[in-house]
Amino acid sequence: MRSRKSILFFLAALLAVGWAGLPGWSWAREVVFLDLTDFTGPVAGLALPGSLGLEDYIKDINAKGGVQGVKVKYIGVDTRYDVARGLSSFKRYRRDEAVLAINIVSTPFGKVLKEITAKEKLAITIPGDGEYQAHVGNFFTWGPTYQDAFAAAMDWVAADWKKQGKSGKPSVGHLAWDSPYGREPLRGGKEHAEKIGINLLNPEFFPSGTPKHDVYLSRLEAAGANYIYVACVDPAPTNVLRDAAAMGLNKKIQFITDYWGPTALGVGTHPEAVEGAVIVSFFLRGEEAKNHPVTKRIWTTYQKDPLEKMNETYGMGIVWGMTFEAALKDAIQRVGVDKLTKEVIFESYQRLNGISREGITGPCAYSPGSRRGSQEVKFYRCSKGKIVPITDWVKTPDAVSLHKW
Repeated sequence: MRSRKSILFFLAALLAVGWAGLPGWSWAREVVFLDLTDFTGPVAGLALPGSLGLEDYIKDINAKGGVQGVKVKYIGVDTRYDVARGLSSFKRYRRDEAVLAINIVSTPFGKVLKEITAKEKLAITIPGDGEYQAHVGNFFTWGPTYQDAFAAAMDWVAADWKKQGKSGKPSVGHLAWDSPYGREPLRGGKEHAEKIGINLLNPEFFPSGTPKHDVYLSRLEAAGANYIYVACVDPAPTNVLRDAAAMGLNKKIQFITDYWGPTALGVGTHPEAVEGAVIVSFFLRGEEAKNHPVTKRIWTTYQKDPLEKMNETYGMGIVWGMTFEAALKDAIQRVGVDKLTKEVIFESYQRLNGISREGITGPCAYSPGSRRGSQEVKFYRCSKGKIVPITDWVKTPDAVSLHKW
């Protein structure tokens, strides 16, 4: 009798602490999400917080017992914005059967990887290069494509111009990194701007790491820019706005940045330089990001720093984790734990259309014919050291289809 009571007590203890929560308990399986990212280099300021969010969210998945008993292992590799290093890291892990999905942050690396993996069914998540939507394959963008976000910004410009009661066409300058990423918004975005009656000026491109931007700003001012769209990765946009403010241009030109524009930390550090600038973003910014119940809980659980130090791309990384979790759940339901493969996860990513990521970003838009992570953006304005929303979620136009690929 005593033995039977002991067994019942042991089973009750198992239920109380959670089956997978027992220290040392064997998991049904362990799978890997590989993050080939830039912990250092030109985009590290935003890529690193994103990876922290992803890693913490995966910790949280495992703390809850995994996905139906399947543990997720996070592997992060610093590719240093170096295509050769990224490719070397990819080759190191490509034959590992535990690796079910890969995240990369570099547009140039993505273009090389696209050629190598064209015939593979492998889910690779990546920033907003519209080429992956124009030629649907194994790359899934995090949010709207760059050109779709640019087109949404042009719609905002047209509405703002009209709201101010001005006649004629607004003139818009495009100021961006001299890279495939910097040119991407115009491949379809240019056609959309012309379609809605915007005078798009000759674009200005500059190398990443440029210390001063006066020359490029002066040329756009001389061309008659009423608005300037800035496409580079923070802190570069903040530096552009700093130079524009020093030239007095922010008093007569409305600046807009793409979704890699100033974060709350940058705005708090340089409030006067960025005052009035507008940000188009596919993930929550400013106080909205910090006070979101999920991002706030994950941050305060796994990070030692106060919430004020959270970069908003941390929430974007949480969304990467949510999306992979949803794909893994779908895959397990379809084939079971023992038959999980890269190909099965690839199919599951295409089945995530409409899933919510708790409002940190818009609903997932993946499908067999779509590689867009979402089709919604919000507009924010830098105001008195804060980033405040000026619109609700707005559906982006389909600018990708306007370009001849």
